Amino acid sequence: MGGKGRFPPTDYCFHSGFGHWHGGYFSPYDGEDRSDFRNFYNLGREYRLEAARERAKEMAVFGLIVLTSAWPVVYMVVTVVKLLSKGRP
Repeated sequence: MGGKGRFPPTDYCFHSGFGHWHGGYFSPYDGEDRSDFRNFYNLGREYRLEAARERAKEMAVFGLIVLTSAWPVVYMVVTVVKLLSKGRP
C-alpha cells in the first residue's frame, strides 16, 4: 500500500501559531483579538433569531392547515347533534 488512500488525511500546512509567542505570559487567543469571538457570537445570535422567525411562520401556516381540515368535522358533529335532537319523524 503506497501513500494512496491513507486515512485520515493530514494537513501538512498547519501552523500552531507559536511564531507570535511572547515569552513571559500565555494568551489563550494566540495573537487573535476577542472580536473574532464576538463576531461568532453575533452570527449565532442572528441565526437563532432567524430560526425563531421561520418557526413562527411555519406554526402560523400549520395552524391554518389544522383549522381548515377541522371545520368539516365540526360541521358534521353539529349536523348530527341537530339531527338527533329532532327525534324520529
